[in-house]
Amino acid sequence: MNCVFTHIGIVGTGAMGRGIAQMAAQAGAQVLLFDTAPDAANKAREALHTTWGKLLEKGRLTPELLQQYSDRLLPCSSLDEFKVCDLVIEAVVEKLDVKQNLFKQLEQLVSASCVLATNTSSLSVTAIACALSQPERFAGYHFFNPVPLMKVVEVIPGLKTSAAVSAKLTELTRQMGHTPVMASDTPGFIVNHAGRGYGTEALRIVGEGVADFATIDTILKDQVGFKLGPFELMDLTGLDVSHPVMESVYRQYYDEPRYRPSVITAQRLAGGVLGRKTKAGFYDYSEEKQPIAGIESAQSATKFIAIDSAQWPPVWVSQNASRRMQLLELLHKLGAKIETGQSPSLHALTIAAPLGWDVTTVAVFERYDPARTVGIDMLIDDAVTKRRVIMGNPAVRADMLAAAAAIFGSDGKPVSTIRDSAGFVTQRVVAAIVNIASDMCQQQICTPQDLDTAVQLGLGYPTGPLAMGNGVGGASVLEVLVNMQTVYGDPRYRASPWLRRRGALGLSLLHVEA
Repeated sequence: MNCVFTHIGIVGTGAMGRGIAQMAAQAGAQVLLFDTAPDAANKAREALHTTWGKLLEKGRLTPELLQQYSDRLLPCSSLDEFKVCDLVIEAVVEKLDVKQNLFKQLEQLVSASCVLATNTSSLSVTAIACALSQPERFAGYHFFNPVPLMKVVEVIPGLKTSAAVSAKLTELTRQMGHTPVMASDTPGFIVNHAGRGYGTEALRIVGEGVADFATIDTILKDQVGFKLGPFELMDLTGLDVSHPVMESVYRQYYDEPRYRPSVITAQRLAGGVLGRKTKAGFYDYSEEKQPIAGIESAQSATKFIAIDSAQWPPVWVSQNASRRMQLLELLHKLGAKIETGQSPSLHALTIAAPLGWDVTTVAVFERYDPARTVGIDMLIDDAVTKRRVIMGNPAVRADMLAAAAAIFGSDGKPVSTIRDSAGFVTQRVVAAIVNIASDMCQQQICTPQDLDTAVQLGLGYPTGPLAMGNGVGGASVLEVLVNMQTVYGDPRYRASPWLRRRGALGLSLLHVEA
């Protein structure tokens, strides 16, 4: 294999630097390793030899390739040895002054044609490059940990980066067997920016007392298909990592409400309750994972008694319910006694299926008896979702809420009951994710295709955010946001122009104007 770069220097041989070195060696380059810690470069080479040895044992590598890869790793005792490099990638601590000083030093050592790249995940590429006399040869080159398994790399040109440098880094990424995506030099780039909606909106839902951590995780896994719920994910990452990122992106965007962090994570970070690494986070990991006692969900607060179908009240479906025909078909399939009059009888359970509204608002505007009005989330097709979610309102009768739970769970599909919320759980989180992604496209941070690719590969979402929006309907996501902003009066929920226009016109959220 003829690598686009023949000699690649790696500064910093921690987990990230080692991963980049592994992929560079496998792509065919000679890889020079340097670290300020004594003997760290030699240890990195030994660790990579062990990694390749395990691949050999599994039959995924030949002895000849193992030897070739190992021979391409050259530990260095001084940066002076980097004079032969045509690319140097930095993977050191996330401090602007440290990176600037390193690259100023490198610029004096390497040839004028050598490309310089930073693996920064949070700092401005342009800000790092401003210390250089040749900023046009400098770019961001952001890998994800663990590098061999995370198959996406963000290529980030600064304001003065030449197109040729970006093109060569893009080609190198492909030679490594990874997928390159191009991002503009903005806070969070693509993946860390697009990921802001998932955790922050879930925290806001908890903060309103709508549901507890475990209930929210379960709903989002079962209804949307996420591999990990937001609180499981934060426990895995650690709040010492995830909360500072929340604050950093929020502040770098001058307190943009869409990215507003939560006092919940700030408090837990201060208390050292970080997640798996401290054996306590949103779940207890001291033995087997258990939910942490905290905000009580409506499901745990209400002790439902099993109701025989013969005792079910008649059901009347709101004329304005979203997916009304599908809801009627579902109730018919479940064996509910459906009323067909213009208004519910005095004994009927009224079922609403709002998009973005809470049940309280629906009951008041539609003049339903709130004591007998319950909402169900129909954003996700019932044939697809593995869980149904219902919610009452502060005035709902316990027997009516129990009856709704019994009806919607009568075919064995699990039912979660939450407190009244504009947008339930899934609607709120999906809308937040889609809206942020849409605005990234509006800002031309990246192409819609690169955004969906980067997020799916970098965050493990079931689909890209824009494809997720298309799946439930851009117009429906827009309706959720508009109604939520009306209920809460919070600019956090204002719809991006990208989403507003495509939703209104019935276009795909991946559609790019001619």
